[in-house]
Amino acid sequence: MSKNIDLRSLDFNNSGAWPMQVKVGACVLIVALIIGLGWYLFVSDKRVSLEKEEATEVQLREEFQGKQGRAANLEPLKQQLAQMEVMLQQMLRQLPSKNEMPDLIVDISQTALAAGINNELFQPGSESQREFYAEKPIQLRMVGTYHQFGAFVSGVASLPRVVIMTMHDISLQPREGSSGTLVLSGTVKTYRYLDEDEEDAKASKSQGGSQ
Repeated sequence: MSKNIDLRSLDFNNSGAWPMQVKVGACVLIVALIIGLGWYLFVSDKRVSLEKEEATEVQLREEFQGKQGRAANLEPLKQQLAQMEVMLQQMLRQLPSKNEMPDLIVDISQTALAAGINNELFQPGSESQREFYAEKPIQLRMVGTYHQFGAFVSGVASLPRVVIMTMHDISLQPREGSSGTLVLSGTVKTYRYLDEDEEDAKASKSQGGSQ
């Protein structure tokens, strides 16, 4: 039968005199403490770092998959953009050219006269160049009937070149003392495309300003 050992009777200053069972138990306890302390100090921290790395890996994988998907759609988007640029250039080329603009303004004025409209004011202003086109404002004051203005708009739409006219600060009011007569006053803008020399000049000016 095994003897019961009274731990209170052990002399901790003379551990060499302890019974063999106590020595073995103490060694096992010390080893367990060392393993537990080592796990807490090293393994636990490594597990936290590993969890962070795993979370980072998941995030990077999602970002990679997203970029991979966008890259797969990049080439079709480039093709669509090229097609849109071609269509834009074709549409711009339907506008009047720089050389055609003076005659076009005369045609607009003559179309109004042919419709029976009285041009009390028809004054072209200074041209302004935009990115792809140039716009020219025209201050006007026209007097005519509703049907005459309708004929004028139809006549402008029938001109050989595509004519785009936008209205700014336009007012259309009945003329005092004249039944059925309207007064159209304000500013309209008409547009033309920039020729290659003008586009090159704008590009050179832009590059020079960015340096």
